[in-house]
Amino acid sequence: MKRWADDINTMFVILVIATAVTLLVVPVFLTFIASFDGRNFIGPFPPKQLSLRWYYKLFENSRYLVGLRTTLLVTFPAALIATVIGVMSALALDRGRFLGKEVIATIFLSPVIVPGVVIGFSLLLFLAKLGIEDGLTRLLLGHVLISIPYTVRTTLSGLSGIRRSFNEAAQVLGATEWQSFWTVTFPLAKTGIISGFLIAVAFSLDDVAVSAFLGDSTHYTFSISLLSDMRANFDLSTAAASVFLIGFTVALVFLIDRLVGIEKVFGSSMHI
Repeated sequence: MKRWADDINTMFVILVIATAVTLLVVPVFLTFIASFDGRNFIGPFPPKQLSLRWYYKLFENSRYLVGLRTTLLVTFPAALIATVIGVMSALALDRGRFLGKEVIATIFLSPVIVPGVVIGFSLLLFLAKLGIEDGLTRLLLGHVLISIPYTVRTTLSGLSGIRRSFNEAAQVLGATEWQSFWTVTFPLAKTGIISGFLIAVAFSLDDVAVSAFLGDSTHYTFSISLLSDMRANFDLSTAAASVFLIGFTVALVFLIDRLVGIEKVFGSSMHI
């Protein structure tokens, strides 16, 4: 009876895993195939002929090009700024001993918990009070905010195995705190820092909720242009744009995995 029950549990677990994988992989596969559909309309699947026409149309669409330009102007600078802030914050949380450190750590990670719609609307009101009306500036500040939690987490993960005695030894030998950071701490923690930068790029690239509130008519991200085009004039260039985003994200994930390992970045706890 016990073995029979174990077999049922095993089959159930396998079924759940197979269903989850199917729901994750099959839509991506269908989107990939649809992006090469050579027909002028969205017809029965699979397509009878294949073509690159939707990819050509993608890069002829002025809205997509404006969105891509804005994304490049926002994503990488925001990820770089968030990485600098994240490294400094992680160093303070890892090495510092001060009152309220746990509260500060929670505040740094709060953008992960708070819904993006709430963050976007709140930032819109706050920046409006400050008189910041430029859409590009608002997008940059918003993407810095939503990227910081990931740079803090990965940097803390990289710092967790570095003994303080290493920096103390460097300072005993005459190095300043700044020199000990660049010659001791940074080389040992650089995989976590670089991974944080790449993760910030990935999340900034895919963000919709915050960007929808902070952009304007001339500054909007690639994801927002994709969403608006789906509502106004849906065709398979949307599938081509989706494949473009998927491919870029997969490349980033592969690079992160090669640098430090996905399970270490997303599976490790934050030690403070």
